Amino acid sequence: MLLLAALLAAAGGGRREVSMQYNPGWNNSSVNLLHVRAVGRDDTLHYVWSSIGAPAALLVATASASSALRVNWTRLLSPAPAGAIWIEPPGSVVYSTAVVFTKVFEYSKADTPEELFYPTYDLSGFSWDSVNGTLNHTALTAEFLGVPASDPSGSFSNGSLAFRVTAYEADGRDGPLPSLLHTANSSKVEFVLAGVAPRGNGSRFALEVATVEEAGAARRLRSARSIDDEYTPTIFETLSLAAEARNDSAALSFLQWKATAYGSRSPKREDGIRCRPRSLQAANWTLPASSVVRAYFGEGLGSAYTVSAINISFGGEDGEVYQEKRYLSWSALLGFGQPPKDTFSLLVISIMAVALGTPVVLLLVGAVVVLFAQRKRYSEYEPIN
Repeated sequence: MLLLAALLAAAGGGRREVSMQYNPGWNNSSVNLLHVRAVGRDDTLHYVWSSIGAPAALLVATASASSALRVNWTRLLSPAPAGAIWIEPPGSVVYSTAVVFTKVFEYSKADTPEELFYPTYDLSGFSWDSVNGTLNHTALTAEFLGVPASDPSGSFSNGSLAFRVTAYEADGRDGPLPSLLHTANSSKVEFVLAGVAPRGNGSRFALEVATVEEAGAARRLRSARSIDDEYTPTIFETLSLAAEARNDSAALSFLQWKATAYGSRSPKREDGIRCRPRSLQAANWTLPASSVVRAYFGEGLGSAYTVSAINISFGGEDGEVYQEKRYLSWSALLGFGQPPKDTFSLLVISIMAVALGTPVVLLLVGAVVVLFAQRKRYSEYEPIN
């Protein structure tokens, strides 16, 4: 754990050489595995994105600039994938974790005292398009686009669900809202529902996110509030699901997002959709057997590792935003080390300095004028002999 912090500190503020490889060692596009390799001066960060089973991101940090991903495809696609994914050399691995997007819930409170839930969309049962056609090696982006393999309600007849992935070579900030601040030690995932027909009036949606941590570490939900909404107007809260060592509050990895989603492909402030997390829970269930997570962590999942889950819900009390536009986009960062922290920009600092400094200057000028007037008044009197 200390070695991870030292590696990230050494790479802080620097650039990484980032590459993307689709289905390494496999010439079939019937399944999707995307390997993002971010090489630093003395380390490598591996992101393994896959829609084999439930969509997942495996994150592995190594203390070697030449570490490599290995995949045994025959085993990975078998009913027992444990051991199908590993890093060489094995001794270079200093930390590993995973984030899995397991389910999408649709629910409504319309005309009912309690939430009404519709049948759950289990993402391990989705059919996914080939990622290869969306891979952009210049922009470092890719898209996992899927629909349910079985859709009895027809909700997805004109719609789809997607996870859009973006990798970063250096520190910076995204342009489109929510304008997330990122580092070279992070990547972005954007969850998108487009054209999916609601199954009820005022439907809202929630995404279930599961995490896997090694023994000795656990996830904690953090909330940071700020008076500065310069980059994400009207949004003053940033949330993160941070992995912490049990004897240290320093973050090992994180999933970070702003407390908002958007209802437009070109989001503006008025397109904001309320976003809030439910409480983080220990998950006693096992992840889908075909998941790349089980392929890497093995059968010890759930005993040697800690599995937690959280639901992130989208929508106001009436769900009108999605009902009207049938579009939902939520962005989050996944990365290693401490999550990025917004600070006041020079513009905001200048405005605050002027706003706070002007009254002080006026008070000082007023005091000088009063003192000068008093001295002038006293100087007009002649001394009495």
